[in-house]
Amino acid sequence: MDPRQRPYRSVLYIPGSKDRALDKARTLPVDAIIFDLEDAVAADEKENARETLKAALAAGGYGARVKIVRINGLDTEWGRADAEAVRDMDADVVLLPKVNSAADVDALGAITGDIPIWAMMETPRGMLNAAEIAAHPLMAGFVMGTNDLAKELQTRFRLDRLPLMTSLGLCLLAAKAEGLIIVDGVYNAFKDDEGLAAECTQGRDMGFDGKTLIHPAQVEITNAAFAPSDAEIDLAQRQIAAFEEVEAQGQGVAVVDGKIVENLHVATAREILAKAEAISALQAG
Repeated sequence: MDPRQRPYRSVLYIPGSKDRALDKARTLPVDAIIFDLEDAVAADEKENARETLKAALAAGGYGARVKIVRINGLDTEWGRADAEAVRDMDADVVLLPKVNSAADVDALGAITGDIPIWAMMETPRGMLNAAEIAAHPLMAGFVMGTNDLAKELQTRFRLDRLPLMTSLGLCLLAAKAEGLIIVDGVYNAFKDDEGLAAECTQGRDMGFDGKTLIHPAQVEITNAAFAPSDAEIDLAQRQIAAFEEVEAQGQGVAVVDGKIVENLHVATAREILAKAEAISALQAG
């Protein structure tokens, strides 16, 4: 499946040290899993977590879910060992925290080889260097670390996330320019369904591919928010049909629901249908 068409609606953090959580993740309807060796693992459990996670991934059972391993930073005492361990794991992606520049990606790539790298975008310097980070040949995706970013920026919490908009926008521009996956940060109030739905809608409207999650209870809302709706699928089908009809008549512009439909609208319509088909294929698998 084309990586750009593959759904990344829901990306769930799972502690790499917890057998029960690792097992439960095999049954959850998420598109991707971040197996966390960093924040979710206590200092005295770091070494054991590597072995626990390696065994879980070797056992398999995660189906079509993208398997992402977040290591500790290379500036920590655990980072290099984590990176070396990932080379021998059945992982699809290695996720590097607190990426500040392309040099950080170089350092990880020197250890992990050709494994695709995703970057946690969660520092002011990372925001300023988003374009160069995105352009790195090993870079395949961005994950917004909005909690750490808010801490570094000393912002106040707001439902509209206005203090984070510049940072979110810079990373979106960089990711879209390079064709990367980009997923939004977590929503901390995991029992607040209404708030989660609103933030998912905001993220989807901005152009994020999906959202990182901290609890399985958030999966259903997030999957729905980042999937094409029935109305969007219906409109896409009608736009394509109308355009193909006028194109056959030697014209280049159609009208659907009183609105002009040109090549660019048809391209978007085809992307919507491809994403809907990819989601159906995942669910069927």
